[in-house]
Amino acid sequence: MKARFPKIRLPLPLALLLAVLLAGGITLLALWCQPNAFRTVIGGFLHQPLLIVLNALPVGLLVLAFASLFRNVFFGAALVNFAVCALSLANRVKIEVRDEPVFPRDFALLKEVGSALESYDIRYPAAYIVVIAAVTVLLMILGVCVGCKPLPFSQAGGWAASLLGTAASVGVLAALILTVYASNDLYNSFQVSNAYYIPAVFNELGFPYCFCHQFTTYPIDRPEGFSKAEAASWETGDQPGQGKDVSIIMVMNEAFYDITDAPVFTYAPEDDPLPNLHALRSDPHALSGRIVVPGFAGGTANTEFDVLTGMQTNALSAATSSAFRVVNRNLDSLFRVFAADGYQTAYLHPGDNWFYNRENVYRWFGAETTRFVGEMEDLEYKGRWVTDDSVARMIEESYAGAEGAPMFHFTTTIQNHMSYTADKYGADYDYPPVETSAALSSEAETLLKVYIEGARDADAMLGRLWRYFAAQAEPVVLVFWGDHLPYLGDNMLAYAELGLDVAAGDAQQDPFSPYETPYVIWANDAAAEALEWDSAVQTLDLPEKISASFFGAAVLELTGRGTQTPWFAFLNELRRELPVVQRTAYLLADGTVTGQLGEPEMEAIQKWRRWSYYKLCYKELP
Repeated sequence: MKARFPKIRLPLPLALLLAVLLAGGITLLALWCQPNAFRTVIGGFLHQPLLIVLNALPVGLLVLAFASLFRNVFFGAALVNFAVCALSLANRVKIEVRDEPVFPRDFALLKEVGSALESYDIRYPAAYIVVIAAVTVLLMILGVCVGCKPLPFSQAGGWAASLLGTAASVGVLAALILTVYASNDLYNSFQVSNAYYIPAVFNELGFPYCFCHQFTTYPIDRPEGFSKAEAASWETGDQPGQGKDVSIIMVMNEAFYDITDAPVFTYAPEDDPLPNLHALRSDPHALSGRIVVPGFAGGTANTEFDVLTGMQTNALSAATSSAFRVVNRNLDSLFRVFAADGYQTAYLHPGDNWFYNRENVYRWFGAETTRFVGEMEDLEYKGRWVTDDSVARMIEESYAGAEGAPMFHFTTTIQNHMSYTADKYGADYDYPPVETSAALSSEAETLLKVYIEGARDADAMLGRLWRYFAAQAEPVVLVFWGDHLPYLGDNMLAYAELGLDVAAGDAQQDPFSPYETPYVIWANDAAAEALEWDSAVQTLDLPEKISASFFGAAVLELTGRGTQTPWFAFLNELRRELPVVQRTAYLLADGTVTGQLGEPEMEAIQKWRRWSYYKLCYKELP
């Protein structure tokens, strides 16, 4: 057979050219597998030609790596074609099913992927699978018929030289992933239709490029001294059913901040922008204080993550900026604690379900139902955002529609989202004046006018919910707070002109002030009676300031569930010693602010970090 059909041998230059052409073809095939129109993808690449290189380069290096290993460019291309296009198809299916692309971290979740395949009605793209399989088989047949040695020294060095060629190609690819592909500046320089919608970014910039970029985004740092077995041992001892059956309504209001309480503002009592907050604070069945959130002027989802899970965004990694992007498995949360006690659980957000990947994350948190703007009717808008008043109405309707079991309901509002420009609520909107003793620039004055108008509406929402739940015969606890401070100009312009400590930077005496938002926890008469309010509040021993990561655990304790799970019991113990942990600044129980802790406190924080890492990476929940 060999004599009759001798194997064709390609010279090195032709073999290398062939490797380049095959890499280009595989890249095009992978792009063809994406959910959006192939012609649209190519059109976008022609306007941004660097994307062609960034998508084809990793494919080409893989072809060289396996061509060197197999000593045959067609065998190498066959393997790369199968792997890259299979990943691209998986990306297509995952986007269609869960509106989320494939990330490198998904390789650590193969068991979860198997379970997920049974949970969804997946329509596999048969035509694409057939084409990929056919191309792979064709390349293998060509590999049998055509021989080539792209690296001539492999002939002299045998397998050692082939392995060296493979290692060199893989090494170059790894170096590129850690440098070029890791560059956020480069990634953000490309034009996309919606930079916040990750599936669209994958579609428009190309799956190979985006997949390589994701290797270095949103990492989770492994804490020093972590032991999986030790962390697993901390998870024993759940004791459901300890708490009182009171409905919990938690509302995290966009950029809610009592800035007008600063002495520099001179509002008359009848013009107070926040009358409901001030009145509710003095209610005998209310607790109020400051919650210290993860970030300044942004990062709404990070505050959601901290409050609901008890983990801390700022401790996940030195590079982490979005906690929801590291979530990819079922996690312990307030939803699961209340659900274990028979509560109905729900999440509501008048924004898109894909933003911050909330649709998937809240499912992983254990929310029984979720509702986003696409599922809402009869909405009222103020400018481009759904009003807080509309959201209050939906919360009331959700509560009224629940029957039998108590409810745990979590809401993230959106109306007072930035930017605070004069046209936010329409070109002719008449804003009330800002009443302050400070001399303000026109830019700062505009920012404050627009922001405070939104704060008025947020306060009105609080008042509406207060009155509604006060009229209910069933026990209800309302929890209301802000996710972060508002962005009021570059270099904290408005804060600086007002002379607020928030703008003091490194010289400020209170390192927490840029991160403090107001909170209020209030119980209606039925809930106050059920919880034995005065006794419960005294036992809770809640300080004036508390980290967002401890806030949810404190709410559990208020309802009698403080020790229902070992995780939240630990958090309640820790916050009594260290009410605020914010990067390297700490608030002690006696009110002292310090950057230095003793060995017992540091060990407790390390346990917190290790336990969080176990939950995020290893703990399995149904």
